[in-house]
Amino acid sequence: MYFTVNDQRVFAATGDRPFDSDLPCVVFLHGAEMDHSIWVMPSRWFARHGYSVLSLDLPGHGRSEGDPLSTIEALADWIIAVLDATGVNEAALAGHSMGSLISLDAAGRYPDRIRAIALLGTSFPMPVNEHLLAAAAEEDHASLEMLNIFGHARSALTGGNELIGMWNPGLGIRLMEQAKSGVVFNDLNACNEYQKGLEVAAQVKCPATLILGNQDVMTPPRNAKSLLETIPNAKLAAIEGSGHNLFNEKPGATLDALIEAFAI
Repeated sequence: MYFTVNDQRVFAATGDRPFDSDLPCVVFLHGAEMDHSIWVMPSRWFARHGYSVLSLDLPGHGRSEGDPLSTIEALADWIIAVLDATGVNEAALAGHSMGSLISLDAAGRYPDRIRAIALLGTSFPMPVNEHLLAAAAEEDHASLEMLNIFGHARSALTGGNELIGMWNPGLGIRLMEQAKSGVVFNDLNACNEYQKGLEVAAQVKCPATLILGNQDVMTPPRNAKSLLETIPNAKLAAIEGSGHNLFNEKPGATLDALIEAFAI
């Protein structure tokens, strides 16, 4: 569906069900240079099990208008504006990678609006390799290749998809090739520059689950230790055999973790 935030058109997939702001709401937030399509499986499940769903295209991504926002804090503020625009008082947030930082920041600074968070492929800090950042700044296609090679477990690079016939890195590259100019650098730089993770983590009041692939080399699970120690009562859901892109490497286990994280 389309709606307006800050005078710009925003797109959100609703799991092929009409959006109902009176139902418990789950908001899905994608990572760098991606869009709502990474969440097809979980968004459809939640939409069919008593929840309303907003699987968002962030500003300047996918079908949403505007320029991409350059800081995690600005994106978290935008999420609250999305809730206002859609008549949602309180929502659960599921964020992947960059989306996990957005979810964390929103939960820490707007505790009365967020009822639960699931942080997938997360860490703090979330530094970006200098060579990757330089390639992204130059809009070198190598940046997309690096994101998708390092973004998957080794087994996923040569097959290994739970859905036979699908090749995860190729899918990721094709998705990122559709992004607007400058988006990949904008997003990676926002992650690299974000400094308030532990400050907001200490302010989180809602249930929090970190969903981490045990073979993730982009945001290694050891780098999420500070968040687990700082977010009050945070839980860990470890996904065996998955790299950074849990939603397509291990979709079943990832969905199970989300269901448990957001159970009412």
